[in-house]
Amino acid sequence: MYAIIATGGKQYKVSEGDIIRVEKLDAEDGATVTFDQVLAVSGDEFKAGSDAASASVTATVMRQGKGKKVIVYKYKRKTGYHKKNGHRQLFTQVKIDKINA
Repeated sequence: MYAIIATGGKQYKVSEGDIIRVEKLDAEDGATVTFDQVLAVSGDEFKAGSDAASASVTATVMRQGKGKKVIVYKYKRKTGYHKKNGHRQLFTQVKIDKINA
């Protein structure tokens, strides 16, 4: 059984027991989070769209963190212009507990 959920502007295909990293959520470690925006559910039969609107996915927050540093380097030749910038994206690691179809 799997479900496709949407959170943080992205879509994730999840099954029970999966550990995924999503965009930062406002939740403490060990808290339970419910994803209500379920796009599709596959179990005994496949449901998508309005059929899957009543489904939800519950997950437990494992940890909050920052991803690896991404270097952004801007450069224009012959003008002496260059600019270096770094970015570390915040994330929340969650473990999928149950898919409620």
